[in-house]
Amino acid sequence: MTLHCHQIIRAATGPFAGSISLDYDARLLRRKRLRLDGGDFLLDLPEVTSIEDGDAFALSDGRLIVMRAAPEPVLIIGGDLPRLAWHIGNRHTPCRIEPNRLIIRQDHVLEAMLRQLGAMVEPAFLPFTPEGGAYGHGRTFGHEHGHNHEQRHDHGHNHDHEHA
Repeated sequence: MTLHCHQIIRAATGPFAGSISLDYDARLLRRKRLRLDGGDFLLDLPEVTSIEDGDAFALSDGRLIVMRAAPEPVLIIGGDLPRLAWHIGNRHTPCRIEPNRLIIRQDHVLEAMLRQLGAMVEPAFLPFTPEGGAYGHGRTFGHEHGHNHEQRHDHGHNHDHEHA
C-alpha cells in the first residue's frame, strides 16, 4: 500500500513518526514521491506549497512526518544591513533577516557585489529559512507566482526583466 499525503500541518507539535530534511529549493512542492528511512510516501497537494521548518506531512495512515530545513551553502552578511538588504531585495533574492546579520544562499555574483558595497561576507553551511514573501507562505515567489499581472502591481520599476 502506497502512503499518501494531502495535507501539511503548519508548525506541527507532534508526536512525529519520523522526519525528512529538505533544502530550500526542495521545499517548494505540490506532487512528489518523498523518501523516508522506513519507506516513502506520495505527496499530492492541491497547489504548490512552500513547506517550512517544523511543518509536518500528515500521512494517510495517521502518522506525522516533520520537515526540517537541511543545511546548505549560504553567505552570512554583516555591515550596513539596511543598505545591503535593499540591494539584495532589489534583486528579488530570498534573504533571512536577523538583528545583526543577513543570510542568503551562496551566490558568487551577489557575494562579489556585497563585498564591493563594503559588506563582511562569510560562507557557511546552515539551514536556509528566509523571510516569507507577500504573495506566498514562506516564499518570495516573484512576479510569476502567487498573483495575477492583471491586478495592480507596482513596486517602482518596469517589468522588462526576468526573475529567477
